[in-house]
Order: sequence, then structure tokens, then C-alpha cells
Amino acid sequence: MNRLTNALILLLFFVAPVLSQSVPSGGAPVIDRMANTDRIRQQDISRREYQLRNFGTEPNAPKDERQLKALMAQTEEDFTRILTVHNEIARALSSKKDLDYHFVSDATAEIKKRASRVQSSLGLHLSPDDAPIKETSPPDMNDSLIKLCKEIRSFVTNPIIENPNLVDATQLTRARRDLESVIQLSVLIKKDAEKLSRKN
Repeated sequence: MNRLTNALILLLFFVAPVLSQSVPSGGAPVIDRMANTDRIRQQDISRREYQLRNFGTEPNAPKDERQLKALMAQTEEDFTRILTVHNEIARALSSKKDLDYHFVSDATAEIKKRASRVQSSLGLHLSPDDAPIKETSPPDMNDSLIKLCKEIRSFVTNPIIENPNLVDATQLTRARRDLESVIQLSVLIKKDAEKLSRKN
């Protein structure tokens, strides 16, 4: 397996328990929660596979178990926070209240920071062969946030993340592109939110 597929194994047990709210306007179904016992068992399997396949094989791989655990803990924290903020945005969109642009700015800044670190930690940057992405945000803030939430959900529900035994170059490329879109959209929405906040 290549390095990126191996690295995605690390994310397998981070996805299911967190993303618990759908996006307004007919978004895709939310991720089902795994039973605790299945989750613990899958964690152990995933951790062992990741350690066996990555440990000591990459130039920048963690050099000892302590470094590996630190990397896994940081990635889990980043991934969990992305999904938690996704849920907070979805709740804000579902609310009848006007959007709080300070909240939007802070939320998208955190998503950008966490997604960028996940991208770096797992080597999910676009490859030289991938077509570049140039995201544009819709003129309406609500539409922009819905688009961001859909990109997040597309990334975490990618079959190659949900199934560590799947080797699919097309899905791997889609995962990289979805994550890059999340990062770019977060930057654009944060700028728009700051402008609207100053106007108000």
C-alpha cells in the first residue's frame, strides 16, 4: 500500500462517533454511531495496522512509540474538533437567529487550522499530478457554510477512510481534494465573515 492509504487507517476510528448532525437543505444522511465494543476493537486493529505498516518505514515517520502515540492523539483531537465545529455550524444554520459573524470567523479559523494539520500529518496534500483547486464561496453566507459542511462530510465519509482495506486511487484523490476544499473554503468564509462583522 502507498503511504497515504496507510495513513488513512489512523482516521478510521475517529469518524463514526462524532459527526452526529446533518446539514440543512437536504444534506446526506449523518454517520451512524458504532457500538462501543466494536469501536474499541476497531481502534486496536487500526492502531496495530498503522504501527506495523508505517513504523520506521517513512523518513518522517515517528521514531518511537511515544512519538507515534503523540501523533495519533493530535490527529484524533484535530479530526474531532473539525467534526464538532461542523455540528456547531449546522446548529447555527438550523437556528432561526441571525448568523453571528464572530462565531463564523472563529469556527472557520479553527477548521482551517485543524484541517491543515491533518493534511500535513497524514500527507494528504494534492500531488503534482492533481489538478489545482481554486475554491470560490457563494455570495450568500448560509450557502457558503452549507457548502463547507458538505465538503467536510464528503471527506469523512470517503470509502477509503471508512474501509482501511480499500485501495482505490480515485477515492484517495477525492479525499485529498475534499480536504483541500475544506481548507480553502474556510479561509474564504472567514474573510467574508470578518467583512460582514465590520459592516454590522
